[in-house]
Amino acid sequence: MKRTIMRRMSPLLAALLLVACSSIPQLKAPALDMPSAFKESSEPLQAADGTRWKVAQPAEGQARGEWWLAFNDANLTALIKEATDANASLAVAAARVKQARALAGISQADRSPQVGAGMGAQRSRTSGVSRALADDASVAPGNVYQARLTASYELDLFGRVAANVSAANADAAASEATYKSVLLALQADVAQTYFKLRETDAELATLARTVDLRTQSVKVNQSRYDNGDIGEFDLARARTELSTVRAEAIGLQRQRVQFEHALAVLLGKPAAMFSAGVNPLVESALLPSIPAGLPSALLERRPDITAAQRAMIAANARIGVAKTAMYPSLSLTGGLGTESGSGGNLFNWSARSWVLGALLSMPLIDGGRNKANIARSEAVLEESVASYRQNVLVAFAEVEDNLAGLRILAGQTEQIDAAVVSARRSADLAQKLYNAGRSSYLDLLDSQRNLAAVERNAVQLRGDRAVTTVALIRSLGGGWQ
Repeated sequence: MKRTIMRRMSPLLAALLLVACSSIPQLKAPALDMPSAFKESSEPLQAADGTRWKVAQPAEGQARGEWWLAFNDANLTALIKEATDANASLAVAAARVKQARALAGISQADRSPQVGAGMGAQRSRTSGVSRALADDASVAPGNVYQARLTASYELDLFGRVAANVSAANADAAASEATYKSVLLALQADVAQTYFKLRETDAELATLARTVDLRTQSVKVNQSRYDNGDIGEFDLARARTELSTVRAEAIGLQRQRVQFEHALAVLLGKPAAMFSAGVNPLVESALLPSIPAGLPSALLERRPDITAAQRAMIAANARIGVAKTAMYPSLSLTGGLGTESGSGGNLFNWSARSWVLGALLSMPLIDGGRNKANIARSEAVLEESVASYRQNVLVAFAEVEDNLAGLRILAGQTEQIDAAVVSARRSADLAQKLYNAGRSSYLDLLDSQRNLAAVERNAVQLRGDRAVTTVALIRSLGGGWQ
């Protein structure tokens, strides 16, 4: 009879196994339109040695190069190291990685038998009825001493445990990729804030030279006014220009303080305990030329895209977890120990006890709970796929933005450098003409204003190029070695 039942049940169990296994979906990579090259890349895709640029094994898991060393700035290197060691946001991301790894370990533990041990003593009195005696029967209390070793194990018939482990491992990998993304963002933020601070110092240096020029102009005009060579109008105009430039310099100091405070936060320090020395961004500052690489490499190098990929894998695995909840689960349990009414006899062979059991269970009526959970899991996967596609599109746009930015800034810089030369020549000629009495003070003032504006514009472009260079490195996933 038993054999007949088992023979009839075997095809049903086999069918259930087949259906359950096939119900766990196979993740398909989202279709993406991959460009053959970056549109805004104005230079051939070549490395510095002239060979065609191709990132070797551009896997996200590889260690990033210390890209900031290409700027040849010891202060920048020290600041990035300090931020990496002390930044609070990075510490939060690192703690989340530990949490995700621990959760993966918890899910992995379900693959192993669970074994426990225990000892205890109990004194109780039962009623006469429970012993098939009269209601008023006298029953003496008794002691029970126990020592037991227990074990349980779930046979992963339909892959629930395996799917759960896969999801937890993918979550841990996503958390690690997110940490790398936070680290890259931190390094880039430090570099960009540092260069903005240096740009501000260079602007202040330019304004300081203008203040000196205006101060000298006031002195000259005061002397000429005292001698009756000029009227009060020129003197008042010179004083106005001096005060205006001084006010502008004071306002720029406020901007510098804000950059300094922002840098302190990135370094994990109170703003009151950090001061950045004056270090103007000079024309000779080294800005590395960065090859854009091949577009396909971008998807493998950027940690935020990797995190999105791992999130898809986790969501897909959880669909399998949700589906296996509709199929039977088989658990094996066992216990071995001793039980005695006397503590002295607890470990006697005659006091031994044991139990073995197996439980096969499955839901019959759940009000549609499991189907709803499957639908929810599938919707989460759809969300993660859409998020991945969006991350990829944003990544390509960021690279294109920064490539275009560097190309346009290079053209602006070339023109502004020529303008600086012309403006300096014009200001020099205007000064000579004014000293010779062949030109008005307004003409001299206009040429000096133009020179100051052009020089400050050149400084700002210098800072923008440094910041955009860092942004390109960040958009490429950090480094290009």
